[in-house]
Amino acid sequence: MKFLLIVATFFIMEPVAYLAHRLIMHGIGWALHRSHHSVTLKKIEANDAYPVIFASATIIAMAIGTSNGNLSFLLYVGIGVTAYGMVYTFIHDVYIHGRFFSVPKVALLERLKFDHQIHHLYGKEPFGMLFPVVPKSVRARALSVLALNREMGVDELIPGWSAKGSYQEV
Repeated sequence: MKFLLIVATFFIMEPVAYLAHRLIMHGIGWALHRSHHSVTLKKIEANDAYPVIFASATIIAMAIGTSNGNLSFLLYVGIGVTAYGMVYTFIHDVYIHGRFFSVPKVALLERLKFDHQIHHLYGKEPFGMLFPVVPKSVRARALSVLALNREMGVDELIPGWSAKGSYQEV
């Protein structure tokens, strides 16, 4: 039962992350998230406050879960949230944006990278990360942009988005 709660929480985190990204980060929290959409980014950016905030809430929930037997399920929910956060960080920060260290290309993750580039190109959908949903019209528009870029000798959706990601040290 505990394992199922962890796994269920992991998968439930994708729509939660989607809503947080769309409604908070691209809404009232844009002042922090704007740094992530900047062309030239520092190693540490204002947007890095979000994982600290979300992890703090998770740690508090896990602490409550370990100290109150009636709320022990919060520990397992916290483990699921933490697992999602670790996978999200690897895919988003390490693989897609090349932060911290570089990794070789992984065919399975290239689709997620392209979908995230669509988000950066238009600042709209997809807001999800592990299971992004890109409207067909948006994907078609992005593929048209990529085709035009390729005609001009640039094999990237966003020119300058290097193999290491979009981050450049300042």
